[in-house]
Amino acid sequence: MNFLGAASSVGLILVVLWDAFEVVILPRRVTRKFRLTRLFYRSTWVPWAASAKRMASDNRRELFLSFYGPVSLILLLGIWAFGLILGFALLHSSLGTAVKMPDGESQFFSYFYFSGSTFFTLGLGDIVAGTPLGRGLTVVEAGIGLGFLAIVVSYLPVLYQAFSRRELNISLLDARAGSPSTAAELLRRHFNDGEFEELGSFLRDWERWAAELLESHLSYPVLAYYRSQHSNQSWLSALTTILDASALVIVGIDGVPARQAQLTFAIARHAVADLAHVFNTAPRPPVPDRLPPQELGRIRNNLASRGIVLRDTPAAEEKLNLLRRMYEPYVNALSQHLLMPLPAWDVAATAADNWQTSAWERVAKVTTDHF
Repeated sequence: MNFLGAASSVGLILVVLWDAFEVVILPRRVTRKFRLTRLFYRSTWVPWAASAKRMASDNRRELFLSFYGPVSLILLLGIWAFGLILGFALLHSSLGTAVKMPDGESQFFSYFYFSGSTFFTLGLGDIVAGTPLGRGLTVVEAGIGLGFLAIVVSYLPVLYQAFSRRELNISLLDARAGSPSTAAELLRRHFNDGEFEELGSFLRDWERWAAELLESHLSYPVLAYYRSQHSNQSWLSALTTILDASALVIVGIDGVPARQAQLTFAIARHAVADLAHVFNTAPRPPVPDRLPPQELGRIRNNLASRGIVLRDTPAAEEKLNLLRRMYEPYVNALSQHLLMPLPAWDVAATAADNWQTSAWERVAKVTTDHF
């Protein structure tokens, strides 16, 4: 018996099982630096993102990036399965389990084949363990394999349900804030007949959305790599738009209570800060500045032309800059890591929403003024 080999094999099995437990079952963030999953995503995302950056077409780049989330998940599940099969094969080899094998076949290959057929509970019977310890390990591996397959079957629906809930509000944001969404457009579309309609309830819904995003993406970070249906939308862009709009309301807009905006801002900022920590993206301010003074002045004038008065004092401007410093370095770091562009504060020119276009026709000549 090879005690060192047996100990190493058991260690490999335990590492894989613990990694799968943390990713699939444990409903909280794992702060430990060395993790098999973290190593996998860091080593695969870098070349994938580098390949995407070389693509000239935005649509082709976004399509290529959209494959990473599902493909990486399949590869990760395959690595876990391979690691467990290899671990049990090495354990059988170290313990010297007597097995019947074809003439001229490699002993380790026979162990690996035997381990694989046991793990996936095939029960072919062409190779069987010939010792009590080997039979015991066979039962243990078959139980782990059955449990692994059951976890995978239950894990994928949960993952895609969380993705679907996330995308629902992003789709609704299309008609409420434009495509791509901007904070100024969001305010304009909720202002009618001299007052804001449903802005408070809208921010309350997005407070809950940000809380669900925080919970689901901390538990299942792979969801952050899943892209939205349209190339001009993303969960990060939507979250940044809500932060921008909440910041403007907190600074001061006539006729808008700031309390709900403060609550929404708090949970949204919490989400981006925690997610930046999960992906180990150090916060760094965007360069160039997303909202230089002249752009802020243009937004004030545009909003004023629609009857929306944004407070214009040195104290208000300083407060807005303070709020921006609380979240912009984090969303910028996530944007550069995930290759998800950040939204502008306002559209430079009138653009059609996603609902106004289709694959069979040019941009429909419809604007929100026709609602």
